[in-house]
Amino acid sequence: MTRLTVIAGPTAVGKGTVVRYLLDKHPEILLSVSATTRQPRVGEIDGVHYYFVSNERFDQMIADNELLEYAVVHQTNRYGTPRKPVERALEAGQQMILEIDIQGAQQVKESMPDANLIFIAPPSLEELNKRLLGRGTESAEEIAIRLETAKVEMSSKSLFDHVVINDEVADCAQEVLDLMKT
Repeated sequence: MTRLTVIAGPTAVGKGTVVRYLLDKHPEILLSVSATTRQPRVGEIDGVHYYFVSNERFDQMIADNELLEYAVVHQTNRYGTPRKPVERALEAGQQMILEIDIQGAQQVKESMPDANLIFIAPPSLEELNKRLLGRGTESAEEIAIRLETAKVEMSSKSLFDHVVINDEVADCAQEVLDLMKT
């Protein structure tokens, strides 16, 4: 089976940007679709962006061991990675990426020890702060909280197989691609 690649890292490090870059350049790589209990946003399509499920269905997925990992996000909605699509893709020899949080990455490693865990790190905490400010989507208080969380998350990087610094998206994506081939 092809190894599963799990991408994680602190907020605003550019995980999504790196993954989108990889997928644009390498359409043969698949991105896992997560399940969530939140309502769809305008333009989101069930089964494409997320699998939108009820709380009851999510509970059943947990009980039936249908999720590789799951978590509660922002104390309201739950997100998780359905196991079967990942297993089917890997059995078919396809490369698959999961872009998830650090705790989820550790859960995946427990259930799939061969998974390749890649931690995307910022060049520095100062640069991470600049990126957060540049997004313009969070208040000063929210940025402070995210930076504190990022400091804690950065201490988890030793739990990953590889650490890649996202200084430049194309270079970071190439390094991730190279690590996917190992």
